[in-house]
Amino acid sequence: MQYMIQMNVPTAEWDAVMSSYSDEDMQAMFAHMEALNSELTSAGEWVDGQGLGGPAQVKTVRAGSDGRPQVSDGPARQGDILAGYWVVDVKSEERALEIAARASACPGPGGKPGNDPVEVHPISEAPTAA
Repeated sequence: MQYMIQMNVPTAEWDAVMSSYSDEDMQAMFAHMEALNSELTSAGEWVDGQGLGGPAQVKTVRAGSDGRPQVSDGPARQGDILAGYWVVDVKSEERALEIAARASACPGPGGKPGNDPVEVHPISEAPTAA
């Protein structure tokens, strides 16, 4: 079964959170994530994953009455913003939860595990034609 595992950051805190990482902290974070990604790839569980840009890079799009895109800067809603995600194909929900815990343990500023909340969403299979 496939799951989307996602890390979120409060939109209003993005800049402060990102600036709290020293260069060394960033290298440790990326090394942790690269090791996790390599493990998932080696196990055949990796489908996709990306780190995403912050709120200043987000565009929100709605269809106008003429169907053309109406674009505004920033997230559609305040609250949390998706900072990164993995799509994994694993044998059980338990395995998806283990992967999420590993992502949560990513080193934060100062090298201590961040233990940030990580969401796990099952990906619904497409309905089959009758």
